[in-house]
Amino acid sequence: MRAPSRTVGRARSLRSRMTLPEAVLWQLLRGSRLGKLRFRRQHPVGPYIPDFFCSSARLAVEVDGTIHGDPQAANRDARRDAWLQARGIRVLRVSAAAVLKDTTVDDVLSAILAMAEEGAGSSPAERGRGTMRSMVEGALP
Repeated sequence: MRAPSRTVGRARSLRSRMTLPEAVLWQLLRGSRLGKLRFRRQHPVGPYIPDFFCSSARLAVEVDGTIHGDPQAANRDARRDAWLQARGIRVLRVSAAAVLKDTTVDDVLSAILAMAEEGAGSSPAERGRGTMRSMVEGALP
């Protein structure tokens, strides 16, 4: 899936200014540290830029802060998730708070690994259908 050149430029910019929760999660995912899965950070997929993307598992991981509880942001997220799912890419949304807490970050990693393994043997049609999960805590619906 080729991304427009403008999207590629935005992805480069986003990589240089990751949020704290994104940076923490990146340290845990980079270098195939999680189940030998290779994640890319701020990787363009069509017109969108998931926070983290594993092409072998067709999995996008989004780190959601409190802004994602806003109705407009939630609508944008839903459109984006639908676009990705239509192309066989599953989306896992995790809360920024869960990434930053020592008591829940292992749960976040377990959810990522489970979802990646779940999609590894399925067909593209199965991957895109009804597999979005959300791991949120507190403020997010």
